[in-house]
Amino acid sequence: MLDNDLKSQLRDHFAKLSRAVEIRAAFDASEKSSELRELLTDILTLSPQFSLIEESGAGLRTPSFALTTPGQDIHLRFSGIPMGHEFTSLVLALLQVGGHPSKLSPEIIEHIRALDGEYKFETYVSLSCQSCPDVVQALNLMATLNPHIGVEMIEGGTFEKEVTEKEILSVPAIFLNGAEFGQGRMGVEEILAKLDTGADAREAKNLDARAPYDVLVVGGGPAGAAAAIYAARKGIRTGVVAERFGGQVLDTLEIANYISVSHTEGPQFAAALEAHVKDYEVDIMNRQRADQLVANGNLVEVKLANGATLKSKTIVLATGARWRNMNVPGENEYRTKGVTYCPHCDGPLFKGKRVAVIGGGNSGIEAAIDLAGVVAHVTVLEFDSKLRADEVLQRKLRSLANVDVILSAQTTEVLGDGAKVTGLKYTDRTSGASHALELSGVFVQIGLLPNTDFLKGTLALSPRGEIEVDAHGRTSMSGVFAAGDATTTPFKQIVIAAGEGAKAALSAFDHLIRAPIAESSSSVATEAKAA
Repeated sequence: MLDNDLKSQLRDHFAKLSRAVEIRAAFDASEKSSELRELLTDILTLSPQFSLIEESGAGLRTPSFALTTPGQDIHLRFSGIPMGHEFTSLVLALLQVGGHPSKLSPEIIEHIRALDGEYKFETYVSLSCQSCPDVVQALNLMATLNPHIGVEMIEGGTFEKEVTEKEILSVPAIFLNGAEFGQGRMGVEEILAKLDTGADAREAKNLDARAPYDVLVVGGGPAGAAAAIYAARKGIRTGVVAERFGGQVLDTLEIANYISVSHTEGPQFAAALEAHVKDYEVDIMNRQRADQLVANGNLVEVKLANGATLKSKTIVLATGARWRNMNVPGENEYRTKGVTYCPHCDGPLFKGKRVAVIGGGNSGIEAAIDLAGVVAHVTVLEFDSKLRADEVLQRKLRSLANVDVILSAQTTEVLGDGAKVTGLKYTDRTSGASHALELSGVFVQIGLLPNTDFLKGTLALSPRGEIEVDAHGRTSMSGVFAAGDATTTPFKQIVIAAGEGAKAALSAFDHLIRAPIAESSSSVATEAKAA
């Protein structure tokens, strides 16, 4: 199942193991069990630390396997076959159970170990979901640190009956002690915050005590990461505050147009961005949402949603963009219950069903093409009188027998039975007639909105809500710069965002060294002399 090149790479990784890993597997007579047995047999050849113990399937999902080590109380299980995006989760779990240290900060590790009570997590995933591994890996790591935490990854394609019974229409779907805990991407910090309700207040107090920065970057996507690196390289006090480091890149399946990187995936690219930023002395404050921007004398303040306030001599806004909503009745009610924004993550959950894709641009047509190979039928609804996608995508779409396209269609309502989507209504913009479609899923792909709501009335924004910037990345507020998808800079591309982030940081540094001496930090003054 594993090719020889991959086995060679894994042997090098597993040479780092400091203790034995017992793989306790439950098999049955199914084909899936045979596949899992083949995978585990391959893994056994990769390190003498690995051993396989077969256990009774009574009370266990089959096929499945647990990872543990003698003398440790670890409750970590994979149900199904963790290939695809989840193969990395398996490799990391083997390393961590085998004693390889975590890269978490000592404070977070202590926080995990201090959790009291009993926590049994079950996470339903699809192997094509790029958001699922974040949750699985976070929970697996927590389980290796605290014996009160038990975790199980459940692959939806293997356990379709459970997925249907629980009416799971979006992954990752996380359950704690049998009750719904959360939907969507989560890291260790987000999970801890939900388990420990006092964590946010303590974090706000710590953030409030931070000394002013020379450059504070708001946003952790490509623009924010580039800005942080370029600022930190000047030797000045630099901070990054982000709702989730990586930004929208985390939701991108394939990146094939970033110069010098022929191919990568969003989560891997985001991890590389964060690792690069951490090469420098940058204060990263993750899981924090900016709520207000206020000029206060020689400083600019960023007020956070948790009540904390951060201060800086200059600001680089790199808040990015988010998926645009349809804003029709039923959309919010059935979000994750049939209304979804990620065809790669949730497409497998609609196998054999009828779905709609809203939007005829590149994203919408790419989604329709991908879904056509999984679902029974796809209907594309485009508001305009023609599709806007590239012709090469349109040709591919036209070659698919199970796809229909409806033009001049304005979606007016998502229909459901109270628990899940059952269809949608749309209006023919040419005739004015109203129509209904019976569907199980609605995939929304109608573009992006800049994350600038908190800046209204503070900075000059375009009619589309983008931050107006000049050629240097300057905004309408002195000392405040902006870069990336949240700005009026044309063409929303990763490589452009990164370049604009670097430019904004250099402009912020130039602003600092030209400011009156009383406003400049000693580090800036020193750097200015060197320049």
